Amino acid sequence: MSETVYYAIGDVHGELEKLDNLLRYIREDARFNGDEHRIVFLGDLIDRGPDSRGVVDRARKLCAADQAWAIKGNHEELMLHAYDKRESVGIYFWAENGGDETISSYMMANGVCDDWRDAVDKGHIAWLRSLPAIIRDEARGLAFVHGGIDPATFPNCSDEVRMWTRSQKFFDPNRWPKRAELEGLMVVHGHTPTADFEPYANPCRVNVDTGACFGGPLSAVVLAPGRAPRFLRA
Repeated sequence: MSETVYYAIGDVHGELEKLDNLLRYIREDARFNGDEHRIVFLGDLIDRGPDSRGVVDRARKLCAADQAWAIKGNHEELMLHAYDKRESVGIYFWAENGGDETISSYMMANGVCDDWRDAVDKGHIAWLRSLPAIIRDEARGLAFVHGGIDPATFPNCSDEVRMWTRSQKFFDPNRWPKRAELEGLMVVHGHTPTADFEPYANPCRVNVDTGACFGGPLSAVVLAPGRAPRFLRA
């Protein structure tokens, strides 16, 4: 996959209309440039926005057609925890962080149920459960994660770090240790909305969470071999 052009999409958070627009821009961009391409969803497909079910369905079908990869974000992890555990703390924590909107989207599509779990497509749960927390193109020095990495332990950092980290030691490449494992590495992530709703890039990391569910655009970074990152927005 080293010659593939990647279109890595930041946190969608249930914003299906923005996603469909961005996917159209990606198709047009790929057709214009004539490159082999693959979409990478960087996690947090769900919660907060109006149509999490529609977003999951769209991403799942693209992955099934071998047109995309998807990574598990912390919000997918919260949903799976709430789905699996009957204790109230995890359910309430997920619900307060956008889970209520996700439940509503599934009930609108599949019918109202006494137990919200019965409204969620079983295939969606199985697919979300199967998602990895990191995807790498080692030949290109690319690591796709939701939250980030621990520069001191990469590539052996935990899935919890990959999904949840907002460590300043990760954000600031000047604080990365001098390790062979980090040489030439670019980490592509979401999870932390940028304050100005603009994507952020430095030689070591790209953040494409531009706050789509908070009024910002949904963004994708275009990563082509030998070219600087560029961005698409919807």
